[in-house]
Amino acid sequence: MKGDPISHLPFVTRLTAQSLVNGVRKVIAPFYEMRRDMIGTAGMPLYEHTFIARQDLSNTQAEGLIEHFSTVLADNGGKVLEHEYWGVKTMAYKINKNRKGHYAYLRTDAPAAAVQEMERLMRLHEDVMRVLTIKVDAHEDGPSVQMQKRDERDSRRERR
Repeated sequence: MKGDPISHLPFVTRLTAQSLVNGVRKVIAPFYEMRRDMIGTAGMPLYEHTFIARQDLSNTQAEGLIEHFSTVLADNGGKVLEHEYWGVKTMAYKINKNRKGHYAYLRTDAPAAAVQEMERLMRLHEDVMRVLTIKVDAHEDGPSVQMQKRDERDSRRERR
């Protein structure tokens, strides 16, 4: 057969070529199933975003940034599953002459294009100093580690 790329080889018959293709399909199929399970039920990837805003903003302005970027994500086909405002924290080193910053955390389910647009707008926004986005396989249940630490500190203070 002229169109078959491996039929001209003397040791490969049509039957062995087809069995080779079927064998490869059997090996690869479980990986496609795993990938489909990792993406999630909605078919969109899951992300975690953390950003730091300038320290001279008020708490309501910092929480307003969370709402603003949540609407940007929603307008582009994504959704924010959960968000947390971590408060003002001291940074390890100065960023733009700031020693402290407002930290915020978002768990999202969004297409890549929506995440890229949100990150682009965050980087252009004058109040946002740093952005970190991580693609995850699944979101953990409950509050983030930062919020758990805060709860532990509060419970220790109450015991005193």
